[in-house]
Amino acid sequence: MANTLHRLVKFIVLSAIAAVVGLLTTVPASADVTPFIVGGTRATISQYPWTVFLADTSDTQFCGGTLVTGNKVVTAAHCVEGLSAAGTRVVWGREDKQSTAGITVGVTGIWVHPSYVSTADGPDIAVLTLDRSINSTYLPLATPADTALYAAGTSATILGWGTTSSGGSPSRYLLTAMVPVTSDATCKTAYSNYNSTSMVCAGFPAGGVDTCQDDSGGPLVAGGKLIGATSWGSGCALAGYPGVYARIASYYDLLTTQINS
Repeated sequence: MANTLHRLVKFIVLSAIAAVVGLLTTVPASADVTPFIVGGTRATISQYPWTVFLADTSDTQFCGGTLVTGNKVVTAAHCVEGLSAAGTRVVWGREDKQSTAGITVGVTGIWVHPSYVSTADGPDIAVLTLDRSINSTYLPLATPADTALYAAGTSATILGWGTTSSGGSPSRYLLTAMVPVTSDATCKTAYSNYNSTSMVCAGFPAGGVDTCQDDSGGPLVAGGKLIGATSWGSGCALAGYPGVYARIASYYDLLTTQINS
């Protein structure tokens, strides 16, 4: 995740790190990495009509998001921290970023979880208010009662327009992949700062499929509900280092208040 204002890759180095071919081989205690879809396939907006991307005033995509009502989008806090509503756009209905399909919508408000400090600390969650209502189906939030959706082994869908290899170029097209939710113990082994209240992990033990740069804020979906927002990880699709997502169910009440405001 490269963070030059809108493009987000931060590394908070609390331990020694070593780089081999541009990938981390030693994981810092609190690493901030913005994900993209590695090992994915083309997806269509008709399949996932609630998937949107965030863009600057030039329509350049820098993060993902999920339409949860006609005029509200859930994304990651690190995607919009410090940004102005006037300088932020949401693009809906455009699976090919080079096309003119869909619509570009202005943002009138940005809410960032008041306790957010960094992705490694959580809670990496935000809500955008749009300047108009989008006529589309939207994705419901996971609730605290949806514990089964967070069980290890649950098959979850990831989506995004981010890079398809660590440090690579962003995808022109919307991509998707399936990854299993991992246990809290597995994620804690990979990341010492993992917090099971604010985070959930997903990925294969051998790696190979993951979110990556510019996928941040995009959806992690299981059981027809939004269970996570793409947050961080070490590299992309590395064996033993699953992607980390903001745990939506933990913020259900707070998010619902923002969504209904």
